[in-house]
Amino acid sequence: MEKMRQWGWLLGSLAAMLFLVLFFVGDGNYDETTSPVRRSLRSIIPWQQQGVNLLTRTPKRVVLDNGIVKVVFSVPGGDVIGIQYKGLDILEMRNEESNRGYWDVVWSPRSIYDKIQGTKFKIITAKPDQAEISFVKTYDVSFGNSTVPFNVDKRYILQRGGSGFYAYAIFERLEGWPEAEVDQIRIVYKLQQAKFQYMALSDTRQRIMPRASDRDHGVKLAYPEAVLLTNPSNPDLRGEVDDKYQYSIENKDNKVHGWICTDQSVGFWMITPSDEFRTCGPIKQDLTSHVGPTTLSMFVSTHYAGKQVGIKFGEGEAWKKVFGPVFVYLNSAPSSTNNSISTLWNDAKQQMLEEVESWPYNFTQSEDFPSSDQRGSVSGQLLIHDRYINESLFSASSAYVGLAAPGEVGSWQTENKGYQFWNQADDEGRFIIKDVRPGNYSLYAWVPGIVGDYKYEADITITPGCDIELDNLTYEPPRNGPTLWEIGIPDRTAAEFHVPDPYPTLLNKLYRNHSENFRQYGLWARYEERYPHRDLVYTVGVDDYHDDWFYAQVTRNTGNETYVGTTWQIVFDLNNVTSPGNYTLQLALASANSAELQVRINNQSDEQPHFSTKLIGGDNAIARHGIHGLYWLFSVDIPSPLLKEGNNTIYLAQTRGGQTFQGVMYDYIRLEAPSSTPVVT
Repeated sequence: MEKMRQWGWLLGSLAAMLFLVLFFVGDGNYDETTSPVRRSLRSIIPWQQQGVNLLTRTPKRVVLDNGIVKVVFSVPGGDVIGIQYKGLDILEMRNEESNRGYWDVVWSPRSIYDKIQGTKFKIITAKPDQAEISFVKTYDVSFGNSTVPFNVDKRYILQRGGSGFYAYAIFERLEGWPEAEVDQIRIVYKLQQAKFQYMALSDTRQRIMPRASDRDHGVKLAYPEAVLLTNPSNPDLRGEVDDKYQYSIENKDNKVHGWICTDQSVGFWMITPSDEFRTCGPIKQDLTSHVGPTTLSMFVSTHYAGKQVGIKFGEGEAWKKVFGPVFVYLNSAPSSTNNSISTLWNDAKQQMLEEVESWPYNFTQSEDFPSSDQRGSVSGQLLIHDRYINESLFSASSAYVGLAAPGEVGSWQTENKGYQFWNQADDEGRFIIKDVRPGNYSLYAWVPGIVGDYKYEADITITPGCDIELDNLTYEPPRNGPTLWEIGIPDRTAAEFHVPDPYPTLLNKLYRNHSENFRQYGLWARYEERYPHRDLVYTVGVDDYHDDWFYAQVTRNTGNETYVGTTWQIVFDLNNVTSPGNYTLQLALASANSAELQVRINNQSDEQPHFSTKLIGGDNAIARHGIHGLYWLFSVDIPSPLLKEGNNTIYLAQTRGGQTFQGVMYDYIRLEAPSSTPVVT
């Protein structure tokens, strides 16, 4: 026994010596993911801690601790009430335990904000290298509408040697349960305010942030989320606007975001390796991190889309879905590092890439989360047939191609109950969509630079292990004749149009001289300054849409906060009019909010419009600095008698008023001649 103790002491000493050697021979830019020190830690720590239990519990607490990260949960509720990393309390411990790390749901019929509280705790697995725990909330039909009608199984996983933990949840409805409408499902972590003040969302979106108390002393602006900081704790932030919607990101780009404690060089990151469980497709925008300091993982929301993307369940409708796993990652850098912020951010990005490469995870213990060998793939090539662009088929370069629940063309952007799987095609339109859950899907696509949506004519059934190779697919975009003129780029955003400079007194300095300058507050109000006496008039062939087409058609304040719709004009010349024949106005909108767009041809005073969208949209992208919400496409026939040789005018009237943020953003407008008109090359 004495010899065994001696050998144990000797091996432990050798391990410690190896650690010190690796530390001092490492380069000065210590990085926990890529440096020799971090690599050595990954191999030494599991070996040093053999026999140390990852999981301990008391009647009201359960603790996951691997010697790197310690996570404390309430029992049986399943809230994360404490996270420790390198001796630092990560969460705001002054908050109530239920207000530190939690899942929540916003649902109707009574617009209830429901923090999901488990009623039963269970250890799923407790192995030397991994622990997985479960907190289950069980619904009974006798509860009625007193709580959200779901069974919810919240799961957490900690692995030995891992610098973070995984979180996911299984939501389920059974037959016979009452109807419900869900507008939001998310995870929230509220970090220590005194420590975490630097936020990072991307390479170009990082900054020192105000504190929550700074907002309390500020001036509330047009809506509660936007506040002008008048006396912030950091004087450098005085006069800036803080608004959580300024930090939104599209799903496809929302892979890693978080916060840095600069004085101790510690980072806290939310890593989302897959979009499959998020709703409404790859370009749906959502919140990330914001003042608090708060870190979010958004799974379901109506942001930038409106109530129509809330999940609606009918009476008795059964359903099940797994949200996650996502990875909460923590890292650190030595105080001697010259640029610890860059080191921590780059390390978090590297960890994100590793998580993406590991997806789908093979270590989860739920049968509802299929591993890679239980999934399938689809591949093919998408081509475009538009003879007015090219007589031959041409590649759908960089097309977004995806599988989502069977539906109509374009229905993927409002689909919210199932899973979606997307990838971007190469320059030749070739695509492969891997690791698709078994089920029935439609294949959808849209192509940057090409108007409209594509849908494959047949549904696709994915079975475990399948590898489906489709024949060449051909997309024929909406087109009736040759282009006479066009305004904008068909890319589903209004970013190419005139985005005005922000008010100097309402700046967010992050977006000064930034490619996403549309995220500045109050830009909509600059419309009336630019067009004080009459609405926008755009002359084809003279004006440039980059400068002369305002990014949003908003309402006008006529005094006493009375807002009315506006009418824009497109003026163009026709050398001759093909008669008989139908011209076509392709009208693509990047956003609509409580709007009605009416089209009149050459007579603004016509009592009845030639075309109306009727009341559409609720995405509120104008107020939320989104540059796009949901995509709308209308093909408007214009009989030739409505046009004339020489000067013509199309009137675009957004007729709904009453509020500041009613209006539309345009994506692209094109006038086509009748199909009998010769093609001009």
